[in-house]
Amino acid sequence: MRVLLKLTLDCDADAAWRAIRSPAVLREVVAPWLDFESLEADGFPATWPEGPHRLRALAFGITPLGDEVVDASYPGGLPPGVRMLRDGGGAITGPLAAFRSWDHRMAVSPLPDGRTLYRDRLIATAGPALDVALWYPTWAFWQWRGLRLKQLAPTWAYDPPGTADAARTARSARAAA
Repeated sequence: MRVLLKLTLDCDADAAWRAIRSPAVLREVVAPWLDFESLEADGFPATWPEGPHRLRALAFGITPLGDEVVDASYPGGLPPGVRMLRDGGGAITGPLAAFRSWDHRMAVSPLPDGRTLYRDRLIATAGPALDVALWYPTWAFWQWRGLRLKQLAPTWAYDPPGTADAARTARSARAAA
């Protein structure tokens, strides 16, 4: 099955890139239907480094659905300005393990007006009969993710005082004045 999203996000591409690499943003985007808890000794990283990361899916934040792996990579060879996160992991146990293959790619690129073009592609396989049964719930959940991304994106552009990004923004504003 293939599920696609193509959205314009109200934030700059750097903010969107930070967000899609953040486990905290993943948890915000799937809430309230799902949550995740890290199964790694050090918990969730600030951003996904390349490689596998074990976690547990929780329905409505409380009921365990099974264990999963986020297997993050950052493909190269993309057009200028495009950055991509690929998750080639998937569920190991529980009902979501019905998906035998999982290839989730999220790409961001800047738009001329300062916003971000966000593209999201999931290709997953559970077998012919299950693909038919699981396509609509998966598609509906992806629409929820898209709605949450659009709602959250304006908050990603905020850089609190004292951060390097805030200092850079202030310098740019003074130079433009």
